[in-house]
Amino acid sequence: MSDIEELKKVVAQLQKEVTRLGGNSPDQEEVRKLQYKYGYYLDKCLYKEVAELYSNHPDTCVEFLGGRYNGKDGVKRLYIGRFAKSFVAGRNGPVHGFLLDHPQIQGIVDVNPEGTRAKGRFRSMMSAGTHESIKDTHPRGLVQWWEGGIYENEYIKEDGVWKIFRLKYFPFWHATFEKGWSYTKPNYVPFLSTTYPEDPNGPNELCENPMLWPDTRVVPFHYEHPITGEQVADDDLRAPEYGQDPSSSTPALKLSKPASDP
Repeated sequence: MSDIEELKKVVAQLQKEVTRLGGNSPDQEEVRKLQYKYGYYLDKCLYKEVAELYSNHPDTCVEFLGGRYNGKDGVKRLYIGRFAKSFVAGRNGPVHGFLLDHPQIQGIVDVNPEGTRAKGRFRSMMSAGTHESIKDTHPRGLVQWWEGGIYENEYIKEDGVWKIFRLKYFPFWHATFEKGWSYTKPNYVPFLSTTYPEDPNGPNELCENPMLWPDTRVVPFHYEHPITGEQVADDDLRAPEYGQDPSSSTPALKLSKPASDP
């Protein structure tokens, strides 16, 4: 290989790194923007727009409340089927007096060396509910609640465009405004238990060991410790009763992987 060819190879590699980490259109920032846009669309019940943020890849999925919705059809079944029908009478867009507000914050994004896939961890804090003026017309009646959750997502670049590949949302806690989180009843929001097609808007499969407050297990990190280079030990991801051995508690959570995981 000539010196010129070698330099061209080095420049091409550097250009790829600039695209991945910096430059005019950094991949990391594009993935963050994608997740932020997801949040803005979801808050206003723009479920068609949300669904179109997802990849057409066969391993695409959404994990929510103990269920896994597979493929683009599963994505649409969750957002356009379950959510739209439950919250906004099947329309695409908000209805008067129904509140969803959940910022996407603390985004940590890591892109693979090829610049083709990425993983991201985000936190959400939601305030939601209905105004008293619609308590007799909205199926939720008069309700207001707090919610906090963690996303551990995967993203994929298709035809030069970043898309959501596998969204895994762990709603960590819920609380009423009246009493707060100290009094939240276990199973406050029931886990999904019936799959599609028995439930027309149900998931394709159920996830193992779903969690909800007061379960405080750690959602596994997609990244290694920045100093030690190690992952958190499984026992340290568990949440035993105070003073009890970790082995007595529910197993540590595991992040699902796509069949096409490189």
